[in-house]
Amino acid sequence: MHKNSKRNSNSRVSHTEVNSVDAEKEKNESENNFVELLPQELTFKIFSQLDIRSLCRASLTCRSWNYAIRNSDSLWKPHCMTVRAVCRREIDDDLESGYSWRVILLRNYQKSKVKHEWLSGRYSNICSPISLPEKTMYPMDADTWGEILEAELER
Repeated sequence: MHKNSKRNSNSRVSHTEVNSVDAEKEKNESENNFVELLPQELTFKIFSQLDIRSLCRASLTCRSWNYAIRNSDSLWKPHCMTVRAVCRREIDDDLESGYSWRVILLRNYQKSKVKHEWLSGRYSNICSPISLPEKTMYPMDADTWGEILEAELER
């Protein structure tokens, strides 16, 4: 019985030590986190220099970065405008529906890449559905297929 209470006492101490180490680590991370140290405008300026992939990766770094990136809707607008060059109708419809820039980008980014490939003629010589690269395909609506067909007929 005495052995058991001694073991429990040791585990409490080690648990306290672990909490202390975690708190110290969290303090150091906070001191090195520019999102928490710099003014919001400067943080936004830094994040606005990132491309889409880097912005998404940065949002996975820690909670404060994720919060700053997710809630800075204007970070996503320039990327949406790039996607809009290919998916004008889709982006405009999403804007009218009240979606945020981030959500609009999430809804249309992959579609814009596939649609661009179709419109540029990458798949013009496809003879059967089996020849299509399944990995890069994306579901398209009837209006989008209409745009693609018109581009094919003009070639």
